[in-house]
Amino acid sequence: MSKNASSSSGISAAAASAPQPFLLTSRQGEAARTLLSYACSLALPGPDAQLVAVVVAIRAARGGVGNLTGADLSALRLGDAREAVDALCSLGWQIGDALFDEDPATPVPISVPDLTRTDDHPLPFGKNVRSRVSGWTTRALSAKPVKKLPPAARLAGLFLAAHSTSKLLGQIPPDFPQSCRAALPDLLQKGFVAELSEDRYRLDPAVRHLSGLRRPLEGERTAEDAKAEGQVERRARPAVRFDAAAWTQWKNVATPALQRHAEAVEYCAVCALEPGQVAAAFMERVQPQFVPKWIKNAYGDWKEAHPDRGPQAAKFTVVFRAEHGHGPSYNQLCSGLGWDVCRSVRSFIVRRLLSNEWLMETSPVPWTLRPGVMAQAQGIVLPKARTAASVVRPGPYPGAPGAAGGPLVCSRA
Repeated sequence: MSKNASSSSGISAAAASAPQPFLLTSRQGEAARTLLSYACSLALPGPDAQLVAVVVAIRAARGGVGNLTGADLSALRLGDAREAVDALCSLGWQIGDALFDEDPATPVPISVPDLTRTDDHPLPFGKNVRSRVSGWTTRALSAKPVKKLPPAARLAGLFLAAHSTSKLLGQIPPDFPQSCRAALPDLLQKGFVAELSEDRYRLDPAVRHLSGLRRPLEGERTAEDAKAEGQVERRARPAVRFDAAAWTQWKNVATPALQRHAEAVEYCAVCALEPGQVAAAFMERVQPQFVPKWIKNAYGDWKEAHPDRGPQAAKFTVVFRAEHGHGPSYNQLCSGLGWDVCRSVRSFIVRRLLSNEWLMETSPVPWTLRPGVMAQAQGIVLPKARTAASVVRPGPYPGAPGAAGGPLVCSRA
């Protein structure tokens, strides 16, 4: 391999003019590297199984259970998907045959014993960190230079992005899979890296936003310390008074579709929300909100920096639903996309996406965001069927099913 070989790709110049914001903070980048190290430390035969391990492990990091669909598996472009899954099963991972036999849009729960431990957990991530790293993984694997490459090259791309600085410089880490080294020239040829010299490389500016090894930006260090693994310290808010009997009564008089949706959110192991939080979101009456001028001004400034907000939001809802079995909340949407604005502005952002038909929802039912008419016109759509159960935590509703795809109507007594 020649030293300082340069890619002939023309992507670099275009990307340099309008760089995308970083997807990961310094701490989240560290979590991404931990994820890759964990997956590649497992006794697996090669990059096919290792890539599946990365995707499943980040989804199962909290609770030990994560969803995967047949469509997710196909998108990884594995040489032999069954062989890769069998290799994970040999480690004790519990993966049902439904992953191959059911509709490819059906979320199939996968249990990872290592990630159910409470002590010495290999991926000790908070909710926000897990969500951001999961989103980063999806975006990195679908980046234009690598999305059609084989698993070895895509896994190599994850490592190189996670170990690249904000100035695009990186060094191949010691735990880089040896089976991926032969794929490095492909990353150079396709424009994922701009330069490659032995164990050092320069990431292409087109994928700068995927860099995970960087110093915190001004004010970021303080914010991350305050978050303490994603749990940001907010101004005091009234505690949610959870009335279990009232919540049960509410579900009893709801339509079957609405009840299934509420329980899919309540028992979603990936979200791991408090029951009181879920109950309040469904039971509280939505009040019209006055939008002060400062929120509109803040939105205007934010909008200029996010020209692709519509397609990005719509694509995120598709990925989120495949992973969770229900749509994201307003906060989960903005957090997952790295839109770091206050809650009031986040709400206004989503309402504008709804008004402009990039998104739609079944108002006033929460957690129902999905691609709107504008997104569907660009081919951003939900899989045609979604029939299986969401990943659930143990609860009073055995086998609580996933969200329904159609309208949800509450029938109150």
